[in-house]
Amino acid sequence: MSSVPWLTIMGLIPLVGSLVVAFAPGSALMAKRLALGFSLATLVVGIVAALQFQINSPKQFQLGEQASWIPQFGVSYSLGVDGIALVLILMSLVLTPICLIAAWNDVEEETAEAGGARNVKTYFALLLVLETFMVGVFAATDVFLFYAFFEAMLIPIYFLIGRFGGARRQYAAMKFLLFSLAGGLVMLVAVIALYLQGPGGSDGFLIERLTGLSMDPTTERLLFVGFFVAFAIKAPMVPFHTWLPDAATESTPATATLLVGVLDKVGTFGMIRFCLQLFPEASHWATPVVVVLAVVSVIYGALLAIGQTDMMRLISYTSVSHFGFIVLGIFAFTNVGSAGSTLYMVNHGFSTAALFLFAAMLVHRRGSKRIPDYGGWQSVTPALGGIFLIAAMSALALPGLSTFVSEFLVLVGTFPTRPAAAVIATSGIILAALYMLLMYKKIMTGPPPGDLIGERALARLTAEEQAQPEHARRSLVRDLSTREKLLATPLIAVILVLGFYPNLALNPINPAVDKSLSHVLTPAAGNAAAEGSSK
Repeated sequence: MSSVPWLTIMGLIPLVGSLVVAFAPGSALMAKRLALGFSLATLVVGIVAALQFQINSPKQFQLGEQASWIPQFGVSYSLGVDGIALVLILMSLVLTPICLIAAWNDVEEETAEAGGARNVKTYFALLLVLETFMVGVFAATDVFLFYAFFEAMLIPIYFLIGRFGGARRQYAAMKFLLFSLAGGLVMLVAVIALYLQGPGGSDGFLIERLTGLSMDPTTERLLFVGFFVAFAIKAPMVPFHTWLPDAATESTPATATLLVGVLDKVGTFGMIRFCLQLFPEASHWATPVVVVLAVVSVIYGALLAIGQTDMMRLISYTSVSHFGFIVLGIFAFTNVGSAGSTLYMVNHGFSTAALFLFAAMLVHRRGSKRIPDYGGWQSVTPALGGIFLIAAMSALALPGLSTFVSEFLVLVGTFPTRPAAAVIATSGIILAALYMLLMYKKIMTGPPPGDLIGERALARLTAEEQAQPEHARRSLVRDLSTREKLLATPLIAVILVLGFYPNLALNPINPAVDKSLSHVLTPAAGNAAAEGSSK
């Protein structure tokens, strides 16, 4: 056990910060600064904790903490991280302050008249609460504690969408909640049944005590399905994906970024942590169906993205396709494929954040999410056009950018055990180039539209600015502001650094992947994995 409860501290700082932001007197600007300060403090603690992590430790979990919570039911407050959880927590801690900076003017522009500073404080407090739950869900080493965090995340997201989202926010929030609660209910039944299969006792929900159980094959398969359905909804995989486009499109950009960039990773993280480790035989049994669903997600998500005219909805569907790649690599049961999938989770988080936040900058200036309303914006805002191009190239896995490495590893790792699936999924790369390049072409190239500033953006101008002729108003469209440069810089930097030096993330990931696969690999699969790793 760690002598310093680093993981608890990481969870407590934003939770305390949310209370301070919500209830402390002061202006809306002060609330924003406090929220950003607490998130940066959490990031510093996370970096310090990561420096204590030993890559080659024989233990599965490090930085461990354990205390009895509800001993009558076998529930413990037990935290710990392996390399997979560590990189996902660090990704969450980096993205949170970036999203807070991106959200600086969200509430004031949309709902200031309905509540002023109180709305701002509530909005930023909810984002900090969400950060606490993100740390907890990746760090939990007690199955029931994981479930508690898994469900608790729904609360801040529901209010962030339903209170601060777009015109259809209530519909999107309710749809998200119903899908998630349905998956969570199925998972709860499986969690209780799993405990009954285990040794029981005051710490009977610990992962280490539930690993390697001898279960009836039918029971193990039913428990696997209970966990997998919840994770497939969260991921989201086809056919459980339909809540995502509505939720992401109606959310504020910061909420959409954390929803797709971080929270959806809980689904694929859960597949590695629980499905593979706790139900190894059932994982092999389900693999043919899961691989088919993953390939369908890759192709179907890409095809749906091509047909979208709403840029936020398009970005949402690209994530359905990318999650198909991640699941494919997990169920390839090779070291290379699993390492690629974990790296893909991290890279997708930053790539998707860049797409959502940079697209939001365009929407703020133009006043529209519709792609046909754009054209020629590269000449109007060249710096914004440049970073948007980098984000688009990252989404289509251009060599030299971070997602290329992870996508390449997934396909290489899948080919030894599932060659047909790997070949078919490769077409997703071509489709990704199609939907990303078409979107960039329609938005950034050609002549600018005659009404460069749309109605919503026009409403934010002063009466004097609105009275100016159209050609004069174009000069009011400014390129990147200081705040926008501040949030764009770390995103672009991470995409480039992990593109040229992926071992920064792979070094802690690889040992954790080896330990996870040791529970699920049969001798034949192990030989295939070794063969795939040597190529």
